Parts: sequence; structure tokens; C-alpha cells
Amino acid sequence: MAPGDTRTRPSGADLSVNDSVPSSASPDASDARRARQLLEARPSIRRSLVVWLVVPLALLVPATAFVFYRLALAPALDSLDHALDGTALALERLVHDDGGRLTLSVDRELDNALRADRYDDVHWVALAPDGHVLDGDAELARVGGPPSAVDWRFFDALYDNMPVRVALHSWTCVPATAQAPAGVCEARVSETLNKRHGVAQQVLAAAASAMLVEALVLAIMGWFAIARSLRPVERLSQDIEQRSPDHLGPVDRPDIPREVAPLVTALNGLFARVVTASEAEKAFLADAAHQLRTPLTALRTETELALMEAHPPQLEGLLRRLHQATTRAARLAHQLLSQARADHDLHNSAIERFDLKLIAAEAAQEWVGRSVEAGVDLGFELEPAPLDGHGFLLREMLANLLDNALIYAGQGARVTIRTSLAPGPDPRLPPSPVLEVEDNGPGIAPEYRERAFERFQRGNAGGSGSGLGLSIVRDIVRHHRARVDLLDGPGGVGLKVRVTFRSPDEPPRAMGRTGHGGSPRDE
Repeated sequence: MAPGDTRTRPSGADLSVNDSVPSSASPDASDARRARQLLEARPSIRRSLVVWLVVPLALLVPATAFVFYRLALAPALDSLDHALDGTALALERLVHDDGGRLTLSVDRELDNALRADRYDDVHWVALAPDGHVLDGDAELARVGGPPSAVDWRFFDALYDNMPVRVALHSWTCVPATAQAPAGVCEARVSETLNKRHGVAQQVLAAAASAMLVEALVLAIMGWFAIARSLRPVERLSQDIEQRSPDHLGPVDRPDIPREVAPLVTALNGLFARVVTASEAEKAFLADAAHQLRTPLTALRTETELALMEAHPPQLEGLLRRLHQATTRAARLAHQLLSQARADHDLHNSAIERFDLKLIAAEAAQEWVGRSVEAGVDLGFELEPAPLDGHGFLLREMLANLLDNALIYAGQGARVTIRTSLAPGPDPRLPPSPVLEVEDNGPGIAPEYRERAFERFQRGNAGGSGSGLGLSIVRDIVRHHRARVDLLDGPGGVGLKVRVTFRSPDEPPRAMGRTGHGGSPRDE
């Protein structure tokens, strides 16, 4: 088929991705891992707040539990001491003065009643003023020293090699006379410490439980308070993260905390300076390209005329090299102007509904003639593929893809433009519009495909291109939140550039960070 012949190939052309390595692979996994590690190593406000909450709680809760334990245990033990009071007072009532002789009448039943206790062993003794035992356990008389005139005294001691609590009660049992002072009797009552140990354990368990519940409640409330306080900061982070270089307007959220407001103000100032610098750079490039385009076009025309007119043979090579250089420079100026207009249209034109099939058909009128001049067989396999986007940007993207194909595929190559709807990995979503420009030229080696999207990279096949074509394509793809892949051509020969757009019927989502390797459904 003759070069430039527009043809319609079978609509069932294979659109599957072969096993070639796409140039637009996702960001390097090791770089992403390193970025996560660096992020995790940074200081965390949440971690700092949690530490400042947990550490004081860890110190305060045991201390509070100990104080609570001591304060609650003291009255509990006092109540047990008062139980011993009753036995000592009963002994006081049982001591009688019979004409100067002290007696204590305790039968077996009364003795059993004085010693009755569910948990402890109780012992008692009554002492006369001279220290002899009136009745009871004589061994207990040697515990606590000799009798004293102290009314009440409580102390811990050992009785029969067992720790006991002793209550000591003194009272005047012999009235004073002119010949002798008053006589003081003493009752000593002891019991083992089982009840006291049980009470101490119960008080300790109550104090620990109360403090544990308090700490748990404080920790939960603190966690929720921290999470709620940091939620506006997280939303602010997501807002900034979702911004692209083309959307650097001021951050203005009503939920920004007062403490973060200075940071947001500084960010807004930085965004404004970046936008100003970017606009100045774009304006300079556009002005420079505009000023250069006219003289470069005139120079290219002059070199063409010089080649057509008679000239010495030794100048043939020089004139052709000069013509190639001026052609490349003119193309570069044209692409710079196109990129400047694309940026302008992006921010000043509305998104409209287009069909990739019609855009490709319109391109045929311009590019068929150019393909004939380049000696390239240009074909079309077009199916309806509606999408929402910017018309000028879509046409410029296709023009750059075709220009690259004609330049790098070489004379005698075969270039095919294909539009279709391709189902995505999620069957619940509508099929995606797809544009493919395929050639059987030398292609781009897999290891160079990632770099091919950088500015002024002209691939590994040489050529007279400016190195801006795929860079412009990448920017337009990002503007449309689409995906571009560089794949092997049919049979592993040549290059297939596939651009996958989002379906106009797909539910809208928040803008994410999509590079030339980002899928419109994997944002």
C-alpha cells in the first residue's frame, strides 16, 4: 500500500498489552520504601503527645494507687483494732475488788466467747497492779513489756512465734488511799493477722482496680482527644498532597487549628511565589519562542531555496546540515509555543465532551501529506471513544505522538493510529477510552523508556526531534488524569504508545498524584 494511504483495518485488532516492559512503570519500589522509612523516622506529634500522656500516667497511677491504698487501709485496720477494744473492756468489767483482793471470774463458756473469731486466734490476759496474772494466757503477759499507766495502746508483736496485733488497756482497779496510791490493772488482747491481711488485699485490689479503670478512661479519652485534634492537620496534609504543580492556589480550610495557621500562611506564601516564578518562566519561554519562530521559519525557507537553487557541490552537505538544524530549531520553538498555549488553555478553557475517533480523523487531513513526504505508511483503525477533556490539548498530544512516529520510525515504516474503548480491571466501571499510536520502527529500548518522558531526551534512535514531544504528551496526560505507556509494537518490533483515559461515565474522585505511569483507576 502506498505511503500516506489511509486505510481502515479490522476493528478486532489485538489491544492486549504484551510482555514488554513499559517505560512508564510505577515509581521505584526501593525509593518508595526509603521515603516511607524517612517519613517514619521523623518526629511525630501524635507520638510525642502519646508519650507525654502515657509516661505521666505510668508514674501517677501507681503513686495514686499507693496513696489511695494507704488512706483506705488505715481506717479499715482501725476498725479491726476497735474490735479488740471490746474484748479488753469486757475484761475490765469482769475484774472485781473483794475487800482488797482482785478477782476475775471467767468460766469456760465466757472464755470461749472472748476467744470467738472466724479468722484469727485470740488470746487474752488480765494483770493485777503488781503484774501477776489474774487469769488468761500468762505467756501474753511477757509481750509488750511491764504494765504501764497508758489508757490504750496498740502494737504488733510475736506470740508463740506468730505475728499478732495486741491491744493493751489500763484502768484504775484499786482506788487510792492515804497509805497507798491507786492500783492500775491491765488487759491485753491479741489476735493473729489473717483478717488484716485479707483486708489489706481487698483494699489493694480495690485501689488497683479503681486506678486501672481511671488510667484506661484517661488513656482512651486522651487518644480520642489527640486523634480529634490532629484530624484537621491530617486533612490539611491530604489536601496539600493531592495538589498538582498546576493547582497551587492558597490553602483555605475553616478547620485549620490556630497553632497550624502560621504554617499554612507560610505555605500559601510559598505557593504564591512558586506560581509567580513558574508563570514568569513560562511567559519568558513563550516570548522567546514567539520571537524566534519567525526568523527561524524564514531561515528554514532560505535553506530550502538554497538547496533547490544551483550551488557548488562542496556546499551540499553544509546546506543540508544547516537546513536540518533550522528545521529542528523551528520545531522546538513551535513546541514551546504549543506548550505555553496548552498551559493557558488548561486554566482558561472548560472541559468538553470529545470523541477520540473524530480528533484522529481531523488529524488525517494534516498528517497524511506529511507522512507521504516522510515516506511513512500512515493508517487508521478508529472506533468511537468518547471522553471529557480539553480539545486543543488532545489534538496537540496526538500531533506530538504522530510527529515523533514520523521522525523516529524512519522512511518506509508503518504507523497506525487506533482509538477504541477498552474494559478496565474492575468490571463494575465503564470501559476506558484508549488512543494508540503504533509503528514498526526501531522503537525505544525498555531501559530508556522512563527517560524518554524527560525534556530534551531524544531516545536511543537519534533523529531530528527536539526531545519535547513525549514530555508534552506526559503533561497533557497528567492534566487529564490519564495514563500513558510505552510498549513494544506487534511482534516485539517498533513502539506502541498507549494513552488510557478515564471514562466520562466514571464517578468523579478527588484529584490524586498521577504521573505518566499512573492509571486513571489507580490513583
